[in-house]
Amino acid sequence: MIAYLDGRLAQKDPTFVIIDVGGVGYELRISLNTFGQLPEGERCRLYTHQHIKEDAHTLYGFATLAEKSAFLNLISISGVGPNTGLMILSSLTVQEVQQAIVREDVRTIQQVKGIGAKTAQRIILELRDKFRKGLGPDAVSVTFGAAHNTSREEALSALVTLGFAKNVAEKTLDNIIKREGAGLTVEEMIKFALKSS
Repeated sequence: MIAYLDGRLAQKDPTFVIIDVGGVGYELRISLNTFGQLPEGERCRLYTHQHIKEDAHTLYGFATLAEKSAFLNLISISGVGPNTGLMILSSLTVQEVQQAIVREDVRTIQQVKGIGAKTAQRIILELRDKFRKGLGPDAVSVTFGAAHNTSREEALSALVTLGFAKNVAEKTLDNIIKREGAGLTVEEMIKFALKSS
């Protein structure tokens, strides 16, 4: 099992990164929170989880051990797969997930695209005691500047990858930019879109 990868960030996208470790490029699926913390083109370390299915071997990367731990807890629940786990950690920080579970706040968890009331209740029921004991959240949101058009295109690409229809994602992003202004980061655009769906 690969515990972490330490290397140069060769490519960075809101939904995945490629890390060059000794000349080998590893592609890792990431959350929006991890995306926001990664420096462009510099050396970085991502904690990893390898998910193996019959038709795919997928690596998931996390900027912090707290986020990896939250992800593993989430995907241990029946009905919550790796993509849903990433969707939750893209919509909410580790701390917000922990607080929602501890406070039994079904509504916050249900705001995540693809999470219904039953799944939100199951997440709370199964993780409440674990999270009360403490899942040291240390997720930090880092904003980064980008041109409006580039940000919108990156956000659109990420939303389509996350399962949005392209025309719906475009309309949603345009409404968000009208409402919130053009100075939003890619991360902020995607978070607004995930919460408005």
